[in-house]
Amino acid sequence: MLTREELPECPVATTVQLIGNKWKLLIIRNLVFNEKQRFGDFIKSIPAISKKVLTDNLRALEDDGLVEREVFAEVPPRVEYSLSPIGKSLKPILDAMLEWGTDYKNNL
Repeated sequence: MLTREELPECPVATTVQLIGNKWKLLIIRNLVFNEKQRFGDFIKSIPAISKKVLTDNLRALEDDGLVEREVFAEVPPRVEYSLSPIGKSLKPILDAMLEWGTDYKNNL
């Protein structure tokens, strides 16, 4: 997790740093609207993402405290991803992006 000193001074820049690439936004979108996802669910719903890029972005979101990873003691192991409490606070942002994107597309 980043320290306060490592974060940009500007709060908007902080948000962009944490969720600002398209893959992180799509991962968060899935978790906002589906609550829990397995690795394969992400691959199916974000078809352009590679397994390596998905893994790297899930780890980064987990390191930043936005996503939680739960491993179940099963054979084969089952892993589920969900938003942490701080990650869940991103829902209004995603809701606003959904609304804005819909309005934009409707007005083209």
